[in-house]
Amino acid sequence: MSEINTFEAAQSGRPTGPLVRGYEVIIGFETHAQLSTASKIFSRASTAFGAEPNTQACAVDLALPGTLPVMNKGAVERAIKLGLALGSTIAPRSVFARKNYFYPDLPKGYQISQFEIPVVQGGSVSFFVGDEPKTVRLVRAHLEEDAGKSLHEDFVGQSGIDLNRAGTPLLEIVTEPDMRSTAEAVAYARELHKIVTWIGICDGNMQEGSFRCDANVSVRRPGDKLGTRREIKNLNSFKFMQQAIDYEIRWQIEEIEDGRAIQQATVLFDPDSGETRAMRTKEDAADYRYFPDPDLPPLAIAADWIERVRADMPELPRAMAERYVREHGLSDYDAAQLTQSPALAAYFQGAVAAGANAKLASNWITGEIARRLNQQDMAITEAPVTAPQLARLVARIGDGTISNSAARQVFDALWTGEGQDVDAVIEAKGLKQMSDSGALEKIIDQVLATNEKNIAEYRAGKDKAFNALVGQVMKASQGKANPAQVNALLKAKLG
Repeated sequence: MSEINTFEAAQSGRPTGPLVRGYEVIIGFETHAQLSTASKIFSRASTAFGAEPNTQACAVDLALPGTLPVMNKGAVERAIKLGLALGSTIAPRSVFARKNYFYPDLPKGYQISQFEIPVVQGGSVSFFVGDEPKTVRLVRAHLEEDAGKSLHEDFVGQSGIDLNRAGTPLLEIVTEPDMRSTAEAVAYARELHKIVTWIGICDGNMQEGSFRCDANVSVRRPGDKLGTRREIKNLNSFKFMQQAIDYEIRWQIEEIEDGRAIQQATVLFDPDSGETRAMRTKEDAADYRYFPDPDLPPLAIAADWIERVRADMPELPRAMAERYVREHGLSDYDAAQLTQSPALAAYFQGAVAAGANAKLASNWITGEIARRLNQQDMAITEAPVTAPQLARLVARIGDGTISNSAARQVFDALWTGEGQDVDAVIEAKGLKQMSDSGALEKIIDQVLATNEKNIAEYRAGKDKAFNALVGQVMKASQGKANPAQVNALLKAKLG
């Protein structure tokens, strides 16, 4: 993580988040997003996943003598897209450096990255933790190449090297240490994942390593100087991210309370044990002996190139959410939930286009539909209830044809395939609300005739007695009475 201005927000010593056993938690992130180019960052070799080992590594990737890197224009354009999406500064001139370290799967003995002048500088990511808005500031995002992969599973007493990933284009996105809880950290990672997939620069597949997060975690007593951080490497699922950070926080607090000092280190998370374990002592920038790469000229990005990229950008989720608030009167939180993915936003817009009340459609999508999708591990594109069907259902609630409880029965029939047409399901199940005032008055008169005690209590100022009368009317009508109409008629009769 960059040391430049990194700890500015935390220097006051005042806690800015919930304390854990009396300690303040400070978290920063470094995320590697694999860019969605067809070829590598400095060669024409394929980036396709799943090929046989070492079948997608050309002479440049292998660092054979005499080979030279050539910049992939598509990787640069994807970096520009991210900068525009996050409100960052796009550097008109940035440079590449050699990051020197030895590892068997690093053919050149160094990694081509950016150090002093990254392509994307500053910016922020805003999101919700529950219904509370949060913003995390970014330090930078820089282009670099990935290393290869060491293989251990299929070799007894030895390891193999697969260089298919060597040279794969990455964008490393570095935050300020602005997060103060595991919940904030996971919410930030989810939001960043949403953004990079929304604008199409990364497929976001965490299992295949396309979106990998490193969490820098430290703890301190409020008012103390910043604690020593440990970096949890290669968190490839949001579930493991939460478990790893929670464990690391507990471990650091216990170490401090037992009188032991925290040593700066790189650690790995073991999902089987639920624990982190030290992999190596954490290096600082000076240990990598950065120097400008003599084979790559400075990367120049003209203003007109940035504007061409901007013109091709989709509407961003934050802008779309603001439009939903402005046009449909939704809350900021609901609008943010509806813009979690382009597919979800398209579903909502499809329902509204088909005539649905926006607020009611939002409630159903973020409520019952989201619950069932999560329960059955389905995407919104797989939802059995289509957007036009939801619009029809919402319309029948709005015009008083069915009650909310009856609507849930209709929805269940649509979801399970028992029916396809909303009106046909309502008719077949006899769910239409009773709105005939004459018939309702007869039921209300019968209920009032047998509930003198509730009437007396209501007139004595007990609101619960009125609710009891409403319940009796609904029961007598087998749930078909229009609740609003029942309330109005009852109040009129009770004076």
